Amino acid sequence: MTTETTTDATITTPVEREIHIERIFDAPRERVWAAYSRIEQLVQWWSGGNGFDVERWEFRKGGHYRFVETSDGETHGFEGRFREITPQERIVQTFEWDGMPGHVAVDAASFIDLGDGRTKVVTVSQYHTEEERDGMLRSGMETGLNRSYRALDALLSRSA
Repeated sequence: MTTETTTDATITTPVEREIHIERIFDAPRERVWAAYSRIEQLVQWWSGGNGFDVERWEFRKGGHYRFVETSDGETHGFEGRFREITPQERIVQTFEWDGMPGHVAVDAASFIDLGDGRTKVVTVSQYHTEEERDGMLRSGMETGLNRSYRALDALLSRSA
């Protein structure tokens, strides 16, 4: 098992086809949930300050989403479908990055109320193969994820 702690998220690879991400936010679960589920809030943090275009947003079971992020003159598309939505508790969705077409992960994000005004988000991303998982790790996902989480921190502090 590999463990890497960053200033924002803890990213581990406990089994060969998964990435586990844990992050605590200084906000109640209902506010963190809203930041993930309401597109007007999601657009304020998901790209971490890069250009961000929402081509599709259907936040419901079976619904489709597609985002295009622009940074350093390059565009990066991300899309998937929602498999499960349990309000304020869990979102399960597929995730495909245009940089690795055909390699679809399943992301399950759980929202845990820590009881002290803070929320832990635990995301488990499952890939078809260890090589696909490692390709995502090498893609720069950690940098982008942490940049987005810092933008989410800023949004949550503004909406406090």
